Amino acid sequence: MQNNLSLYLVKKYLRFDKSQPFITVISLLAFFGVAIGLTVLMVAMAIMNGFDKEFEKKLFTMNYPLSIYSRSFSPVNQTQLNMLKEQFPKLQFSPYISTQVIIKKGNRLEGGMLFGVNFEQEAKINAIVAAAVKDKTLDKYDLITGSEIAKIHQFSSDEKATLIFTKNDPGGMSLIPKMKRFNYQGSFRSGLMAYDKAYMYTTLDSLAQVMQYEEGHFDGIHIYSDDPFVDIEKIRKTLPDDLGIVGWWQMNGNFFAALALEKRALFIVLMLIILIASLNIISSLLMTVMNRRKEIALLLSLGAYKKEIKNTFFYLGLVIGGGGMLFGIVLGSLTLFVLGSFDIISLPADVYGTARLPLDLSMLDFVLIVVGTSVIVALSSYYPAYKATQINVLDTLRNE
Repeated sequence: MQNNLSLYLVKKYLRFDKSQPFITVISLLAFFGVAIGLTVLMVAMAIMNGFDKEFEKKLFTMNYPLSIYSRSFSPVNQTQLNMLKEQFPKLQFSPYISTQVIIKKGNRLEGGMLFGVNFEQEAKINAIVAAAVKDKTLDKYDLITGSEIAKIHQFSSDEKATLIFTKNDPGGMSLIPKMKRFNYQGSFRSGLMAYDKAYMYTTLDSLAQVMQYEEGHFDGIHIYSDDPFVDIEKIRKTLPDDLGIVGWWQMNGNFFAALALEKRALFIVLMLIILIASLNIISSLLMTVMNRRKEIALLLSLGAYKKEIKNTFFYLGLVIGGGGMLFGIVLGSLTLFVLGSFDIISLPADVYGTARLPLDLSMLDFVLIVVGTSVIVALSSYYPAYKATQINVLDTLRNE
C-alpha cells in the first residue's frame, strides 16, 4: 500500500503543472543536465583511454617489453644470450649495440641514437623496423633512419650519410671524433616524433666494428614477451649479478603516472558537471514540496506515513536523475559510435601519433561513471524527501 501511494504521487507530480510551470522547466534542466554531463564524461574518458593506449602501443613497440643491460663496464656476451635462449625458448631475443651520434650533411648537424642490430632478429620483435626493412637486403654499413631524419636531411636511396661518433681516434697530436659514412637504405615511421627524429638502425657487425667491440659482445638484449610482467621475474632469477633487466613500464613510469593523474583529475572535474546538474534536482523537488505543502499535510492528517511522503519525493528525484542517466548513456554510446565510425575529427599524425581520434571506454570507467552519477542523484533526492516529512501538519492546514 505504501508503494502504491508513493508511485501514484510520483506520476501525479511528474505531470505538467500549469500553475507552476517553472517546476517542470527546472526538472527538465536537471534531466538534460545529468544526461549531458554523463555523455561528456563518457566521451572524455574514452578519449583519454584511447590516447593512453595509443601512446602505450607506440612506446611498447620502440621500447620493447623487456631489456637486459649490463650493470658494470663489461658487455653482455654471446654465451649469456645462448643461455637465455635455452632457458626461455618461447621468448624472442635481439642483441643490440647503441651509441649517440651526430648526423652530418653539408653544414647541417643533428644528434641521434644509432642502434646496431641483427635485422632478422629485430624484425621479429619490432613491427616498425620489420616494415622498414621489408623486401630489403641490408649489408654492412647500411642505414635505416627515422622518417623525420630522412626528411630533414633529404636522404635518397644509397646516398651516403656521415655519422660522427662520440668515440675518439688519435690523430697527430690530438684526439679527433670518429667519423664513418653509411649507406642510407630507407626510413621507418613510428608515429612519435621523438623516435622518428632521433633513432637509426644499422647492422650489428657494422656498429661493433666502429665501436671496436669484440665479436659476440653487446650493450644489451631486447626481449619480446607476451607476458612481460611475469617473465621479468623469471629471467631476473637466472641472470648473473652483473646483468640487470627492465620492463617498458619501468622505463616510462613517470609518463604513465602523469597520464593516470590527468585522467583522475579530468574525471573529478567532469563529475562536477553532474553535481551542478543535480542542484536542479534539489531545486525542483524543494519547489514541489513547497507547492504541495497543503496536500502533503492533508495526506499526513489522513493517516499517510512519513515514510510514504519521503519515498514519494525520493522516487521523484530518482526518476528525474535516473532518466537523465539512461538518456545520457544512450546519447554517450551514440556519440562514441559516430566518432569512432566516421572521420569527423582528424588529428595531425606527427603530433599525436594517429590521424584518427582514438576511443576506448573501459568497463571500469563506465561502471565508475554510472556509480558516481547514481550516488550524486541519490544524495540530491534524499534531502528534499527528508524536508517533505518535516512539514508541520497543524500549522500548514490552519494557515493554508
